[in-house]
Amino acid sequence: MANERTFLAWIRTSIGIMAFGFVVEKFAIFIKQISFFIHKESGQGMPADYVPIPGYSSLLGIFLIGLGAAMGVLAFIRYRKIECQIDYDTYQPSLILDILLAISLFAIGIFLIIYLLHSIY
Repeated sequence: MANERTFLAWIRTSIGIMAFGFVVEKFAIFIKQISFFIHKESGQGMPADYVPIPGYSSLLGIFLIGLGAAMGVLAFIRYRKIECQIDYDTYQPSLILDILLAISLFAIGIFLIIYLLHSIY
């Protein structure tokens, strides 16, 4: 039963990461639309040669969705592996998924800090 609870916790985490990635992606689209609307309402209009600056938000959102999906698959693989180990009484703990999550979240945190610092200046 503990194996199933752990699996479900990993699935909830992967769904949460994918949802956060979706929100980040949609927020980038919202920001682009609001900047267009502000320029339109101010009477300035958009310059004819205006090309929207590609932001990192879209890439981060897509990366987070992919990370969440990969975590779901890895969680299932880990669940099946541990289930077999429990059945044969050969359980050995594995840290691969834990390390992957920790490194990924650390990298995303550093990226967000750099992104936010860049947007301030």
